[in-house]
Amino acid sequence: MLLGFKTKLKLNNRQKTIMAKHAGYSRWVFNWGLKAWSVTYKEGLKPTANKLKKFYTNYVKPHYIWQS
Repeated sequence: MLLGFKTKLKLNNRQKTIMAKHAGYSRWVFNWGLKAWSVTYKEGLKPTANKLKKFYTNYVKPHYIWQS
């Protein structure tokens, strides 16, 4: 039998803002990765998750200061 627990976070306004920013950042990174994977796959290459992570960390992230 599987059991589940529901929890609710009681966040203040500052914490809600921070959580919303984190969610937006994750969505932006996912969309970037999806686009990068699609472009390289259409070129005949098969990118791996590790290659995309390394490329993102070393080349893309330094150009976007707001991600630091």
